[in-house]
Amino acid sequence: MAKDYSQDVKKIVDAIGGKENIASATHCVTRLRFALQDEGKVDKQALENIDVVKGSFSANGQYQVVIGQGTVDQVYREMANQTGIGMASKEETKKAAEKNLNPIQRAVKTLADIFIPILPAIVTAGLLMGINNILTGPGIFFDDKSVVDVYTQWKDFAGIINLIANTAFTFLPALIGWSAVRQFGGNPLLGIVLGLVLVHPELLNAWGYADAKAKGEIPTWNLFGFHVDKIGYQGQVLPILFASYVLAKIEIFLNKRVADSIKLLVVAPVALLVTGFLAFIVIGPITFTIGNWITALFTGIFDTVPVIGGLIYGALYAPLVITGMHHTFLAVDFQLIGSIGGTFLWPIVAISNIAQGSAALAMLFAARDEKLKGLSLSSAVSAYLGITEPAMFGVNIPNRFPFFSAMIGSAIAAIFITMNDVIAPSIGVGGLPAIFSIVPEKWAPFAIGMVIAIVVPFALTFGMAKVRNRKNA
Repeated sequence: MAKDYSQDVKKIVDAIGGKENIASATHCVTRLRFALQDEGKVDKQALENIDVVKGSFSANGQYQVVIGQGTVDQVYREMANQTGIGMASKEETKKAAEKNLNPIQRAVKTLADIFIPILPAIVTAGLLMGINNILTGPGIFFDDKSVVDVYTQWKDFAGIINLIANTAFTFLPALIGWSAVRQFGGNPLLGIVLGLVLVHPELLNAWGYADAKAKGEIPTWNLFGFHVDKIGYQGQVLPILFASYVLAKIEIFLNKRVADSIKLLVVAPVALLVTGFLAFIVIGPITFTIGNWITALFTGIFDTVPVIGGLIYGALYAPLVITGMHHTFLAVDFQLIGSIGGTFLWPIVAISNIAQGSAALAMLFAARDEKLKGLSLSSAVSAYLGITEPAMFGVNIPNRFPFFSAMIGSAIAAIFITMNDVIAPSIGVGGLPAIFSIVPEKWAPFAIGMVIAIVVPFALTFGMAKVRNRKNA
């Protein structure tokens, strides 16, 4: 029998300033998301004293209330019934919230809205790559040999898994093109075509560009005496992002000016043709260079001073989650994967998940409040599986010292794995299962990093909680 959340919902609505303060509302997997008329009317303390509420925060122009997986659906339905606001879509609530954003927040939101929809495909690819790593990685189960070396009948099985896993990255520009053109207001199918154009088999594969350049064998087109490099943009992010923007704007421009009777013959062909030429002549070469600069910047920092790189990213990833700016690093992860074959940033994300879970788990044993104990256990399990919002916003941030303890533990663990060159061939599941997405030869240092991320935040949080309890006794 479904639990009655009517009283909890009434309290939530009152705490956020009443139903007249709600411009729009929706929900995600764990949170209610409000676009409010005035966030200054929110009574945060009253809101977080409600039993069903595990935390609250403002990000990307939305006021978000952490409820928990499954429960949030029931709470949202009850709230819609009580307030009569109707069940808004996520897009409607996002648009209603945009008026609260500054230009930087809008840019971050745009990147998030482009990359988040394609994450299921990328995470799936990461999981499948993890399975392939187990089957093909030498020295995991047998000395200097892989599973497929010993049991050759599994070789083709692993090959098919690898093909399926690599598809999302081979055609990454098509995925980004679909999502980006849709976000910019154009036809997403044209975005897919544009992305596929940039990785067409007739083009020089981007991963072979460096060797071809060293040999002086880069193919070119001769456009009336002007030579254009005939190269693809496999695994690249910036070329398709900028080209998608241009495509969408050209399409919107033409749609407003071309007669309906000939739109099918004019709008899409002209928009795609013009954008395609611009992509190979201008957009691609410039953004490809910028992408290489970004790769060089991050690899330079992490190669030259890995301690600093690990310290900064390991410590600051959790605060970035609060602001929503962590989504911008998805583009960097994709760029690194496309340029050097893997990312050293994503393993740090998994470490940060574990650290937040460990700090929350410590509160289970150190806290005196029974509600906090129950929340600590469930949110720690969630964080260990890669979903940190309940732990961060329900336990760690409200109590402050667990959050800082997690940051410290994450930073120390990140320094260790960075110094040991831990890398992931793709973005996968976070938390404890992340080890299967790390290249097999780096499982040992990553496992040590996981232990650090478990022990240090737990010990610091538990110790500080006991000190606080004694002072308050």
